[in-house]
Amino acid sequence: MEKTKIRTGIFGGSFNPIHIGHLALANFLCEFGEVDEIWFLVSPQNPFKQQQNLLDDNMRLRLVEASVADYPKFRASDFEFNLPKPSYTVHTLEKLSETYPERDFYLIIGADNWAAFDRWKSPEQILANHHLLVYPRKGYDIDKSSLPERVKAVETPLLEVSSTFIRQCLNERKDIRYFLHPNAYRIIQEKGLYQSAESL
Repeated sequence: MEKTKIRTGIFGGSFNPIHIGHLALANFLCEFGEVDEIWFLVSPQNPFKQQQNLLDDNMRLRLVEASVADYPKFRASDFEFNLPKPSYTVHTLEKLSETYPERDFYLIIGADNWAAFDRWKSPEQILANHHLLVYPRKGYDIDKSSLPERVKAVETPLLEVSSTFIRQCLNERKDIRYFLHPNAYRIIQEKGLYQSAESL
């Protein structure tokens, strides 16, 4: 009898920084049965797009690690750090499946990204080999009747918190501790992260 594979959600992003919106969404997907676990895949700096406001790769990873450490269904991942740049989702998922054959990977994206999915690299290949979970975003409707077989629209709570908003607040020295995991907030405060105009 074939062993059931672990349903692993892949939540990719720059996480600049990770905040309660990311964590609450992932928590919901785990606890309401969509996946068994979620890996937060930190996207490395794209060498072809030098973004001043993107915090160092390893520091962003550290903030994710600190934020997910006390929940066993979450994992911080630097998997893309070692892949050729720029890293395309289709290649990342391919490599993940090769490296971890005991897992079924579910790509987690917002309705805004789903609306532009046909412009991604090799979207047909992603749809043929992987599941997608599409969560709601304000201003983007999902036509559930037209979704491909492996794509599921999930009704998650709508938390409109952006990393841009977080960075602006930190730069203005606002105490927004409840928008971030306490561990991440402590590191940000100790190191004075996002407190210069370049970090906006």
